[in-house]
Amino acid sequence: MKGFFEDGTFDGMSAVVTGGGTGLGLEISRLLAALGAKVAIASRSADNHKVFLNEAEQKGWTAASHVMDVREPDLVGEVFGKVAEEFGGLDILINNAAGNFVRPAMDLPPKGWRAVIDIALSGVFFCSQSAGRIMAKQERGGVIVNIIAPYAWTGAPGVVHSVTAKAGVLAMTKTLAAEWARKKIRVNAVAPGAFESEGAGQRLWPTKEIYEAIRNEIPAKRFADPAEIARSVIYAASPQAEYMTGAVITVDGGMSLGKGLAGEMEPDAVKRKR
Repeated sequence: MKGFFEDGTFDGMSAVVTGGGTGLGLEISRLLAALGAKVAIASRSADNHKVFLNEAEQKGWTAASHVMDVREPDLVGEVFGKVAEEFGGLDILINNAAGNFVRPAMDLPPKGWRAVIDIALSGVFFCSQSAGRIMAKQERGGVIVNIIAPYAWTGAPGVVHSVTAKAGVLAMTKTLAAEWARKKIRVNAVAPGAFESEGAGQRLWPTKEIYEAIRNEIPAKRFADPAEIARSVIYAASPQAEYMTGAVITVDGGMSLGKGLAGEMEPDAVKRKR
C-alpha cells in the first residue's frame, strides 16, 4: 500500500462491507484489511465469502463473514450487533450491495422494480440506520460510504430502477451527513463509472460490441480497474478525510462530463472548420 496510505491506517478499526466478497466489494475489503481494519463481509451467499476468507487466513487479516440480506432490517441489525460485539465496535460501513439489469422502462415488471429498489435504496437505509445506531453510542463515532453512480444526477435509459435507487441514496447521503454530523458520523458517497467486472459485464455489457460502445463514450477511453475505485472508497472512509461529509467522489474517467459541440475534434481542427 505504499504510495497511497501508510500501513496501519485503519489499525484498531472495524468495518462491514456489504457485497464484500465479490467484484468491487472484494477489492474494498482487501484494501481495508491490508491497512489494518478488522473486516466483516456480508452478502446473501456464503459461497461468495470464500475468496476473501481464504486470503485473510493466508495474510493474517482479522476477518469474518455473515450471510445477510440487506432487505431484512431485523437481520441487518442482528448481524451488525454481532460484528460490533466481536470486533469491539463498528467504525466503517461500506454500502456496496446492489442490483441492476438493463430493461426499458415500459417493459420493466413490478417485480424487477421492487427488487432493485429494495436492495439498492431500502437496503442502504436499513444498513445505515443499524450502523448509525451503533456508531452514535461510540465516542469516536464512525463513517459510512455509499456506492452510487454518476447517472444518479444525469439519468440513463434502460436502468430507471437503478437510477432511481442511486438518486435516492445520493439524497440520503447528504441528509444523513447533515443529521448525524453532531454524532461524529460522517456519510459520503463514491460514484464509479464503468469498471471491469464479470458480474456487471454479464448484466450491463454482455457483448463485445456493447462493451466497445461504452468504452468509446469514456473520455479516458478505458474502463476502470476495480482497485482504482476501491482506493477512492478507502480515502472517503479514512481519517485523512475526517472533515469531509456529505460529499460525492466521482471516479468515471470523465464519462459524466459534457461532451461539448466539438465531440472528438481537437481544438486546432475546430478552428480549421470555422
